[in-house]
Amino acid sequence: MVDCLSKLLTSTGKEERLGFLQSVAETIDKKTSPAARAYAEVEVARGNLDDVRKDLDDVERALDMLDSVDNIVNAAFYDVNADYYNVSFVPDKINTLIGVLIFPQRKEDFAAYYRNALLYLACVDINAMTPEERRSRAWRLAIAALVSNSIYNFGELLLHPILDALSPITSTSTSTPSIAQTAAARTSQDDDAWLRELLFAFNRGDLPSYDALVDRIAAHGVLGQHQQHLAQKIHLSCLTEAVFRRPTHERAMTFSDLSAETRIRPEEIEHLLMKALSLGLVRGTIDQVDAVAHITWVQPKVLDMAQIESMRQRLLDWDSTVNQLGHWIESAGQDVWAA
Repeated sequence: MVDCLSKLLTSTGKEERLGFLQSVAETIDKKTSPAARAYAEVEVARGNLDDVRKDLDDVERALDMLDSVDNIVNAAFYDVNADYYNVSFVPDKINTLIGVLIFPQRKEDFAAYYRNALLYLACVDINAMTPEERRSRAWRLAIAALVSNSIYNFGELLLHPILDALSPITSTSTSTPSIAQTAAARTSQDDDAWLRELLFAFNRGDLPSYDALVDRIAAHGVLGQHQQHLAQKIHLSCLTEAVFRRPTHERAMTFSDLSAETRIRPEEIEHLLMKALSLGLVRGTIDQVDAVAHITWVQPKVLDMAQIESMRQRLLDWDSTVNQLGHWIESAGQDVWAA
């Protein structure tokens, strides 16, 4: 029944589709066809996002009670749920303020959008999307990840193939597009590549790369509005990267060392450390008297090749240290071994 509904929706206009779905949602029996009923209710919500939070919550509870749900139903739910939190990206809105005025019941929540958008992508085949849709979804996910005040680990997005839509264009199609289509696609995708570079710069705490993109950030509406937050976020990432690069037995770091690593004034390092501790990015203690941070743990994240090489080198150093210790024990305890 869900497949039939989805096919019918592609062949009708917006008003006809909404009226049809409303009648379907009212007539389908929840007990005999719970998935179809949930799908119809989700699609009704898609047509009227202004006041649907309660309806979406009801659908979520209904879906949670089902043993098995078709991907098309889950995809529809996560897509509409993401749209609900997507005020800043609503097409044809000049800015967030206008979006909020037009959609007063919707809530701007970048973290919620990010989670639901990724869950939607887990339920669909992104190869079936048009290049423009992939680019648009990747763009919005990247913005949400950067701007959110609760997302500091972009691993799931960095590993997702949707992010390739922001890479410099490389043609793999067997068809022959027109010159105009190729030029438009190349311009659009190459112009977006900086956002992908920015995500990876944040992931590895790369301040020089961030500084090189500051003008781009300032010129972008949403990123420009959150520039102060982004600056704090890149310094936090730089802090965790500085800790990660050190062996576990050398993670007692002075404020002056951290100041040099993060380019933060020494008197502001303690506040940065407290922020990192409160967010769960690191664990440890701060010795305010001696101006030393004792870090015992740093949040795992996706590693690039340079970071993997650094970890490999640390493992080699550890192996060498263990061997040296073994040789010393063997030489120092010869009489014990003989006995």
